[in-house]
Amino acid sequence: MVWDASEITNDPTMPFLDRTLDRIEVQRQFQHHLSSLGRCKDIEIQSIRPIRYKPERRCLIEYDVVVKPQKNAPPEVMTLMGKVRAKGLDLHSYQLVKSLWSAGFSADSEDYISVPEPIGTIPDFQMWLQRKVPGVVSTELLGRSGGIDLARRIVDAAHKLHQANIPSHRIHSLTDELNILHALLPKLFKMHPQWKERLKRILKASEELGAAIPTSKTTGIHRDFYPDQVLVDGSRLYLLDLDLYCQGDPALDIGNFIAHITEQSLRTLGSPDALVDREAAMEQRLVELRGETIRAAVRAYNTLTLVRHIYISTIFPERSPFTESLIELCEKRLKITE
Repeated sequence: MVWDASEITNDPTMPFLDRTLDRIEVQRQFQHHLSSLGRCKDIEIQSIRPIRYKPERRCLIEYDVVVKPQKNAPPEVMTLMGKVRAKGLDLHSYQLVKSLWSAGFSADSEDYISVPEPIGTIPDFQMWLQRKVPGVVSTELLGRSGGIDLARRIVDAAHKLHQANIPSHRIHSLTDELNILHALLPKLFKMHPQWKERLKRILKASEELGAAIPTSKTTGIHRDFYPDQVLVDGSRLYLLDLDLYCQGDPALDIGNFIAHITEQSLRTLGSPDALVDREAAMEQRLVELRGETIRAAVRAYNTLTLVRHIYISTIFPERSPFTESLIELCEKRLKITE
């Protein structure tokens, strides 16, 4: 969705948003701050598009620019993605992507696993920028021919991120994961009293499942890893949106990703098992990379993510017809009987 400028320039938490859409002001800020574009003589703003906006939280803006070098090199045309956050410039994410870019995730990495190039920050806009990269989200490709191979390569990409282990002061533990369920599911008790007792049993069984998850060494993890976060450009994979990157269990990333495949299969293909061969390939590839002991944790985090999707299904009208099917699936996974 592309937003009209008039819809976003009156946000009280981001009063500067009108300046992020003003071509003259943007050009002035870019020329002053974006030295990472090279020793450029000039940056010309061609067009500006707000493409994602969450009121009082964040805004994503695309800038088509022409970079004119100082010497006689030809101008370079590119699109930059500007990420604005109401609570302040997200230096954590910017520095993380810079570190990853320098640690083997650049656009010409030999293993074809990358992150979009970080370009710079505009403090006055509470914005950091990265180069827009080509490709198709893996959501659209996993169900097609070659989906099993793609699923395995996605695990390789996550494993590379885990192995890079860029330090983070943020920690996401199993307790944090369970606390999310305890915060979300009780919201449904009054809204859907017909499911109250079933949801209580699911919460209790989730606690028991969590207690049985084998402990593993924490690494840097994506923490919001699902098919839309992987962009596929031919043989190259790009990892996107690392805003929640933290220290955690690497099994969580793959369990979360698989659960999203399951949920989407249920909703769009009529069965939670429609892409089970892709899910099995992901699990097996992580076992090959990290050892058999991680399999149980992947399956447990997969189930806990599906439990979270019960709540998520109720806040999107197009997903609400599948809420009870998700409840039934979670009861089956958690071995709950009346």
